[in-house]
Amino acid sequence: MIGQRLKALRESSGYSLRDLAERSGVSAPMLSQVERGETSPTLTIASRIAAGLDLRLSQLLRLDEQGAVTVVRANQRQRGGSKRGGHTFEVLTSSQPGQRAELSRHTLAPGRATGASDDPPMHEPGSRETALVESGTVVLVCDGQLHQLSEGDCVTFDADLPHHFENPTTEDAVFLAVVSAGLRRS
Repeated sequence: MIGQRLKALRESSGYSLRDLAERSGVSAPMLSQVERGETSPTLTIASRIAAGLDLRLSQLLRLDEQGAVTVVRANQRQRGGSKRGGHTFEVLTSSQPGQRAELSRHTLAPGRATGASDDPPMHEPGSRETALVESGTVVLVCDGQLHQLSEGDCVTFDADLPHHFENPTTEDAVFLAVVSAGLRRS
């Protein structure tokens, strides 16, 4: 089972067997044998492969996942921000280790912006974010560039760059954001 997962991860990262061999220090023939299911890697080899893919060993082996389906009930969501600060959010997905994406819903009051001290920290290197405006208008300020987004508009950007959302209107704005962790820029 690790062989199929390794091949899928390698290919989705755009690496050839030689590329991953160079990045991980594991020979291309060994990687090929693991991918074909002809051999199982030792923990040392698996750790090196994970590092070559910019993953933790637990992510490569899916040790930190509990079953194929995770349900988060509405009353179990992690909530943050502050109404007084003008930005509230709730994380709609599970916070268990190993999640490769996080979905959150944000409400931004008129004239307010994300990026306050009680907001989530900047995202890890290689992260991507996709935001969909449910209602209202927001301006994404990403790496110094402004992008106005209206209801129904969707944007994807490198989330490890300095960024925040602003609401320049007199009405609340609501948007969904999906952050995918550790994906490389193409």
